[in-house]
Amino acid sequence: MSAKAPIRMPKPGELDPIESASRDELQALQLERLRWSLQHAYDHVPHYKASFDAQGVHPSDLKTLADLAKFPFTTKHDLRANYPFGLFAVPRQQLARIHASSGTTGKPTVVGYTLKDIDNWANLVARSIRASGGRAGDLVHVAYGYGLFTGGLGAHYGAERLGCTVIPMSGGQTEKQVQLITDFKPDIIMVTPSYMQVLIEEFRRQGLDARESSLKIGIFGAEPWTEAMRRDIEQGAGIDAVDIYGLSEVMGPGVANECIESKDGPVIWEDHFYPEIIDPDTGEVLPDGSEGELVFTSLTKEAMPVIRYRTRDLTRLLPPTARSMRRIGKIVGRSDDMLIIRGVNLFPTQVEELVLQEPGLGGQYQLVVTRDGHLDELVIRCELALGATDDGIGKRLTERIKNLIGVSAKVSVEHPESIERTLVGKARRVVDQRKK
Repeated sequence: MSAKAPIRMPKPGELDPIESASRDELQALQLERLRWSLQHAYDHVPHYKASFDAQGVHPSDLKTLADLAKFPFTTKHDLRANYPFGLFAVPRQQLARIHASSGTTGKPTVVGYTLKDIDNWANLVARSIRASGGRAGDLVHVAYGYGLFTGGLGAHYGAERLGCTVIPMSGGQTEKQVQLITDFKPDIIMVTPSYMQVLIEEFRRQGLDARESSLKIGIFGAEPWTEAMRRDIEQGAGIDAVDIYGLSEVMGPGVANECIESKDGPVIWEDHFYPEIIDPDTGEVLPDGSEGELVFTSLTKEAMPVIRYRTRDLTRLLPPTARSMRRIGKIVGRSDDMLIIRGVNLFPTQVEELVLQEPGLGGQYQLVVTRDGHLDELVIRCELALGATDDGIGKRLTERIKNLIGVSAKVSVEHPESIERTLVGKARRVVDQRKK
């Protein structure tokens, strides 16, 4: 926790009633809303009617929450197969807004929102900012990308709904970001964690100390990040770093959010999204506490309901603490970006933990995988911290990766700012050239 200001605990009456409801009350609401969502999807989305019929299930078969396991999954392939508007449950003319993914791996996935969907989204992001310690009147610097990416506008509308003043900076223009933070003195920044590391580097490059800035809270999401990165950011910027979780297919940012008083994993806003953890290989629903793939079913979305959407994020469902709803553990990786290097399973976050333990390195890194004949070759690109010198970091890190992860890799220690940064702030952690 930052020493700049005490943690802002919620006052009586600040929370939505459902945030402190009993488990029975919450589950009764979930069952009611889940029945509506299944019927809404079945009646208005041809894809869902066909997939339900093929599975031999009908919305009326849902008697308990556990019955959801009878229904088919939705995958990103289904979204792309129905590109652009095939999964919408309302006429296109009733949409208030359309967002889409970047489409870097194929056609973009398109999502739509009615006015009520936008209203719910703003309320949930406002709830998320409040859980992070934000309050009405705070100045919020939004450095998520604006446009088709859901991050910028999602954060923007939620901050306004809470009663905050918004600086809609968007991504990029790193030097100007630091200037505006210095001049406008925001209380909160909302951005990807990897881009926050870039901003901390830019403060140093300008001869400034990010710890002396006005920022008190950072709300970070859009990519997996570790406890090691949390510590790195909190120490580098003198702020409380809080995790916000979301994905455009389900809504955008604000599906879940950590509470600043506990920082023990994002609380899923279960009154709007029903979570499951499944075995990524078999599809079997796993009990709470088991590690597996996170699956979401929307409970209130009008324009584009999603039924059992496979997020590919690997995590666990944890019991409630600061709120009445369950939490998700830190995302350990994605079931579709796990690397297998000479028979060893490797997630980028495992490397991140070790990189951030080296004080001479900056926070940026990249895994480059090639194939020499029949053997995989892994190069881990890292950057020196500003003002640091290479005192054998590469050799030391190579040995630690071999000993702790079990993978042979070459570590390339490069000059600061050698690794490319993206405009929306998401880091490209893996370059797998074997597929080419």
